[in-house]
Amino acid sequence: MTYHAHTLTPLGEMILASNGQALTGAWFSGQAHFPRQEVLGHRIEISDCEILTEAQAQLLEYFEGQRTSFDLPLAPEGTDFQLAVWAALQDIPYGYTSSYGAISKLVGPGAPAQAVGQAVGHNKISIFIPCHRVLSVDGKLTGYAGGLEHKQYLLALEAPSAQESGRLF
Repeated sequence: MTYHAHTLTPLGEMILASNGQALTGAWFSGQAHFPRQEVLGHRIEISDCEILTEAQAQLLEYFEGQRTSFDLPLAPEGTDFQLAVWAALQDIPYGYTSSYGAISKLVGPGAPAQAVGQAVGHNKISIFIPCHRVLSVDGKLTGYAGGLEHKQYLLALEAPSAQESGRLF
């Protein structure tokens, strides 16, 4: 059974989803690739699910600059390729960025950067799986399902930890 709840962040409303044992989704309200109702499951109060309560607390600590990594069980659903890309995203440290091409080299020989971009764009657990840390090969901001203004905000939030702007992983 999947549950979801709404929470407010400095970037607006987010919807967090859980199967009761792990976080299965984190989306900005109205973002691209927003899931269907059956994926979200039943709406509950955050306090009714321990995983959602903890996800909300960690998310707010992140936005307050008090958290640089997350400590939650995650259970995104996707293809083997998507799961490999999302696993690679989790290895990009706070304050660093990577490129679609660099991720493609990590997930397998011959994985086109465009396919990596599609998998990154369909990330089901925004922020917790840091797809906002992926830039084009020339360092420019490119697509973000939550909106480029959100991506820019998240990168700026993490920038103070970087010794120099635009550190690549």
